[in-house]
This record gives sequence, C-alpha cells and structure tokens, in this order.
Amino acid sequence: MTLEPISMTLYAADFPAFSDALGAAFERYGFAVVSDHGLPEAEIAGALSAARDFFALPDAVKRSYCVEGGAGQRGYTPFGVETAKGETLSDLKEFWHVGRDMPAGHPAAAVMPANLWPEEVADFKPSMQTLFASFDQLGARLLRAVARRLGQPEEVLVEAVKDGDSILRLLHYPPLDSDAVGVRAGAHEDINVITLLLGAEEAGLQILDRDGRWIDVQPPEGAIVCNIGDMLQRLTNRTLPSTTHRVVNPSAARRSISRYSMPFFLHFSPNFLIETLPTCISTDRPNLFETPITSREYLNERLRELRLLT
Repeated sequence: MTLEPISMTLYAADFPAFSDALGAAFERYGFAVVSDHGLPEAEIAGALSAARDFFALPDAVKRSYCVEGGAGQRGYTPFGVETAKGETLSDLKEFWHVGRDMPAGHPAAAVMPANLWPEEVADFKPSMQTLFASFDQLGARLLRAVARRLGQPEEVLVEAVKDGDSILRLLHYPPLDSDAVGVRAGAHEDINVITLLLGAEEAGLQILDRDGRWIDVQPPEGAIVCNIGDMLQRLTNRTLPSTTHRVVNPSAARRSISRYSMPFFLHFSPNFLIETLPTCISTDRPNLFETPITSREYLNERLRELRLLT
C-alpha cells in the first residue's frame, strides 16, 4: 500500500481541499505523507550532518550529555535504553532531544527543562534551533487543516500547542550484528499531538492496518510522514486514530548501514486539559475518555511506561 503524497501547494490553492485530503488520510490510517512542505533542503542537510557528527563521537562523550533523572526529555539517551510500551526488549537506537527554548519567567519554564548543546559539534545548536522553528511553523499549518476537518476554529489547536513541550528527536539506528536481538523500534503509538518525520525514505517504517497487516511506509525523497499521537486521539475520541507503528530491522544487505531520522513531536501546552471535543461525541461514538487529564500528567504517565521516568 502506498500513502499518496498530499502536496502543500494545495494548502494555499484550496485550503478546504487540502484539509479534507489530510483529514481523510488521518481518519483512515492515522498517517499521511506531505510533499512540497517548504522546509529548506539546506536546513535539513545541515541538521542531519550535525546529528551524524554527534553520534560519531565516543560513547563516553555522548554519555556526558545524559541528564540524570531527566526522563530523556533533553540531551542524550544511550543505545538500548528506551523500551516500547508492553515490550521486554529495548529498542536498538540512540537519540538526542531538543526542546522549546522558553524565556526566563515564562510559566511553562518551570516544567520544561533547558536544552543542552554538545560543545564538540560547532554547528549543532544553530542547525537544530533553525530546524525546530521550521518544524514548529509547518506543524501549525497542518493543525489548522486538522481543526477545520474537525469542525473547530482554525486556530484552536495552534493555540493549544503554542507553548507546548514539543521535541525534535535526532535518531540513530546503528549498524546491526547478524545476531542482534530485538528491533530498531518496537511497536508503539506516539504520545503527543502530531508527529512530523524526516528520514523515512530508508526502509523499515511500518504501520499496523485495521486488518492486522503490517504495511511498509516509504515516502518519496524529501517528503514528510505525519501521524496522529495519543493526545490528539484522546481529544478527538479516536476520530483521528493513533496508529501502531514500528521500525523493523533491515535486510542483510543493509544491516551494516546506519539509519538516521528526525521526528518532530508537537505537544500541547503542559496545563492544556485534554477533554473530549463535544463535536466528536455522538450516539454512535460515545465518549471513550470521560476523565479529562492535563497534557503534563498524560506525558508523565507514558514516560513511566517507556521506562524513562520512575
């Protein structure tokens, strides 16, 4: 199965048509592929180069950027630490998290930790800050389309994520030995609102369809894969499903090659109350989430399930 790319050129030319195409893909698969997204190729290449340089550093240097008790929310998380919910084997990956830079005195600054920046990679900080801002802007455009599809004011979701603890994750799946145990990323759903993913051209990403089949997702070069997270699934009473997905190990011919990707996880503001939208409740679709929960509380619940928070 191929998810047909939806071009962002349609966004300006016919916003309702773009909104309906994106919404239909999300409602059916929980995933969509977006092309012509406007993120400059030089920005993407610069960030990827800086990420490669960081992951090539000695293990001891990388581990010096682990944040004790930080639940992996900033800085470096070593290989084999994160474990998908319900899994016993850890994922075969390492990653770095860049978060939102909050001004001093901002109410959310108390619960959103400051970023770390590796001194060993000179262009790491500017590359990641630039890409973060571009992802944030693109995410806002997509959320306007989602809100319209849901019959909501176009800015309602944009406002909800404006000060959210969104995260740019730099992922490295190292080469695998022939006897490697486990998979690069176990079957899981994302925690957040929506995810925007760069780097899915390399084979491995699969989504679980309604009939129980695993389907390969291989977008065209440069396109972005977007998917619904659990927070938005909860807000919409599963009108927009958070689909199970995984990253399987490569073929024998590709096992010696690293895989890199850069997902951006949009989050609601920490105090945002995730309460089912009334327009997503009906006789045929009763409210599945009757107890509201704040974004921060929900995030912490899920981090405990991932063994990142105790």
